[in-house]
Amino acid sequence: MRNTLLSINDQLYRLCIGIAGMSILVMTLIIPWGIFARYVLGSGSSWPEPTAILLMVVFTFFGAAASYRAGAHMAVNMATERMPPRVQHVLSIVVQLLMALICVFMITKGAKLCAGTWNQFVGEMPWLRVGISYLPIPIGGVITLIFVLEKLLLGDQSKRRVMSYDVEEPMEAK
Repeated sequence: MRNTLLSINDQLYRLCIGIAGMSILVMTLIIPWGIFARYVLGSGSSWPEPTAILLMVVFTFFGAAASYRAGAHMAVNMATERMPPRVQHVLSIVVQLLMALICVFMITKGAKLCAGTWNQFVGEMPWLRVGISYLPIPIGGVITLIFVLEKLLLGDQSKRRVMSYDVEEPMEAK
């Protein structure tokens, strides 16, 4: 059961990395087009800026979930590292519970934000509902909560070798 959960979370982790990476890639293609259209063609496109902002939101919340699981998130450990190991362990659990609380906040308030803005449309892209643009917040909250629960129940996975599904050898988690 443990290996199945870790395997599912490995795939979810890779999905988050893929989504975040594609968001950055598409942003790097869209922003130069907006500059080219404005300064070379003489007429600015209305869609590159709001699209880049939406992609940055997607990158932020999916990338944050992946970096949390990888142990690459921001952490200030100066005070806790000077404490006895038992206190460090208790504080680690407290931190995970606080992270779970933040995730629940993101899920509930993000879902309310999506629902509250669902009938509004982005001005530059009238086919896109504002509520859809906020969906990465509750989705990122759910994924991060899954990774928090994984850390609480199955331990820290940031140093574990993530199994590769393409080859037979495990590869290092990055």
